[in-house]
Formats: sequence, structure tokens, C-alpha cells
Amino acid sequence: MRELNKLLSAFPTQGRQSFDDMVQDAMETEEVRAIRKQHPEIETVHIVRSLSRVRQAVEETASCRSCPGLAACPNLLRGHQALLDWTGRSLEVRHAPCQLYVVEQEQQERSRLIRTHHIPREILGASFAELDHDQERIDAFGAVVSFCISVKPGEEGTKGLYFYGPFGVGKSYMMAAAARKLAERGIASLMVYTPDFFREIKDALQDNTVQEKIQVLKEVPVLILDDIGAETLSPWARDEILGAILQYRVSENLPVLYTSNYTPDQLEEHLAYSQKAGVEQLKAMRIMERIRYYTDAYRVDGRNRRLGRTEKKN
Repeated sequence: MRELNKLLSAFPTQGRQSFDDMVQDAMETEEVRAIRKQHPEIETVHIVRSLSRVRQAVEETASCRSCPGLAACPNLLRGHQALLDWTGRSLEVRHAPCQLYVVEQEQQERSRLIRTHHIPREILGASFAELDHDQERIDAFGAVVSFCISVKPGEEGTKGLYFYGPFGVGKSYMMAAAARKLAERGIASLMVYTPDFFREIKDALQDNTVQEKIQVLKEVPVLILDDIGAETLSPWARDEILGAILQYRVSENLPVLYTSNYTPDQLEEHLAYSQKAGVEQLKAMRIMERIRYYTDAYRVDGRNRRLGRTEKKN
């Protein structure tokens, strides 16, 4: 008590009451009560000594409860929350990253490995709130929203989605909105424009980074392959790249979301043909087994939204 009074006496008498109030307020916060429950040896004098750190932790916890998003994060370190730690002699602060920050860092790492996503900026900013709920897409819309709410990557029985239909009806836009919704749940996803990915894989043969790039697509919790079927695949790319990615994800119960202008049957025909090998129906069937039986397929129809101001990609 003598040491506490000595600390308090260092403050002007005029401000003593307000300082006492701050100490009392700090003592009553959930953060202080929780750490004192874990460490009963923490006394009021320790709170006084570390009052600025205690207040920082309390204020940043409150900010996180009403999170305004990563871009508007008001905390001292963007995307981090100050947490109280007891060293045995004093209260200190450690900064723990939030889930939104972790997802952002993982996405940046994937972007480093796969440079050419080639997904337009307006598509990446998609959200379900901006989608038109027209009749031609209502089933697909319900399916993708349900997926985002309930999916648990890695859980047995997890299935993805296969959206097919004509150009410009909003297939890619819905998938980009799904990626954004998944991020809100702390689930990382990767949306790749499939034709450019396979072109990049071909270029990666020169710098020996093929396996590194493939591994990213194998392991990401939710993979979105946009516009599959728009590419011309060699037998090697079909069997050793696409086949390997899908087989790994099937074995690990990691879902894949697809968009395509082809129905599943049409995609199988597309995958069966190559200029060098001709028609290889059996190998195409093997790929399609990993798509058909591990996705729910929905036709997406309607007007061409590329002609409008929103939902500009297919």
C-alpha cells in the first residue's frame, strides 16, 4: 500500500481523482479481471505501473469487437490486437494478428507465387449485397451463399460448386463474392483465371517453380478455378497439373469452385481432345470424376451483365 500511495503521489492533487477513477475503471474491465483470475498475484500497484498498456489493450479489444475492417483498423499496429501478458513482475503488451490480417498475408504470399491471376479489379470487389437476385440465377445464388456459410474445408464429405452458362451472366462475380464472404469467416481462398494459370505453368518450366506453384493450388482451403475450359490443355497439363491438383484436393476434402461456359459433359469432351494425342476419353473421364462427384452443378443464365455497369465478367 505504501508503494501504491507513493506512485499516486507523483500525480498532481488536482488530477488525483480522475487518475484514481482511471485505475478503478481499469480494474473492472474484462481484460484485467481475466488476467488477474489467471494470476491472482497481480495487485493494484501493478495496474498503476502499467496503466497506459492496460488502457491500450482495453481500447484495442473494444475496436476489434466492432471491427471496421482491415483498411480502417484504428489499432496501433494495423491488423493486430494488444493483449495483456503477465511477466511475473509487470503487465506487458503483446500484439497478436487478427484473422483478417492473417488472411491478407496468406493471400499476398499466394500472389507472389502466382502472379497472373488476371481477375479484374471490379470482380475482386464483388459482394453478395450487390448481386441481382433474378430468377435465372436464384438456385446458384442460394447454393453459393449456403456454401460460404457452412463449408468446413478438410471435413469429410465437403463438396464444391460448378457454375456453367453463357458469357456475361455473373458466374465469376458470384465466385468473387464468395471469396470475400469466406474471408469474413477467416477461410482463405484463391481465385485463378484458369487459362492464364496454365500459361504461367508453362513459363515456370524455365525457372523450376512448377511444383511450388502447383502446391499453392493444392493446399489453399478453397480454390476457385475461373473459366475452366477456355484454355487449350496439353495432355501433360491435363494429367500432371490439373489431375494432380484435383486428386490432392479430393483426398484432403478441400473444395473447388468452378465457372465454365461448358456443361460438365461438354467440359469432358473438351478435356478429351488435344492436338498431339487426339481423343483420350478415358483420361478426360478421370478428371471429370474429380469434378462431377465432388461438386454440385448449377446453370447460371440471364442477361449479359458485361453490357451493364456491374457484374461485368462472366
